[in-house]
Amino acid sequence: MGTALHLNEIGQIALTVSDLPASVEFYRDVLGMNFLFNSGTMAFLQCGSVRLLLGTAEKSVGDSATIVYFRVPDIQLAHETLVGKGVPFTEPPHLVARMKSHDLWLAFLKDPAGNTLGLMSEIQRTPEKEMK
Repeated sequence: MGTALHLNEIGQIALTVSDLPASVEFYRDVLGMNFLFNSGTMAFLQCGSVRLLLGTAEKSVGDSATIVYFRVPDIQLAHETLVGKGVPFTEPPHLVARMKSHDLWLAFLKDPAGNTLGLMSEIQRTPEKEMK
């Protein structure tokens, strides 16, 4: 029957915005979210246990203006399981950022309505891997 997969934790939500500085100011100063960092045309804020990504439409994944990212412990296994169930992926798992203590991996898929969904996995590095 295959591996059971349960997506039950949202790790990040991405919103497309037209004015990144104004949007950061609104979410940080008006709504009180904790600002994390900027990365080019994107800014990241913390909203409880969920990270909010604000990004301009310069480069979007698919046609969705909003993307929900589901946190998975093993992105390769989640990808294989969903592909085995016939789920179409627009981007397979790939490394997007090397952080201080972990690597951030993402993959993107489509739901039946054509909405883009993301899988995200923050893979901790061992001390040996951090030194390389």
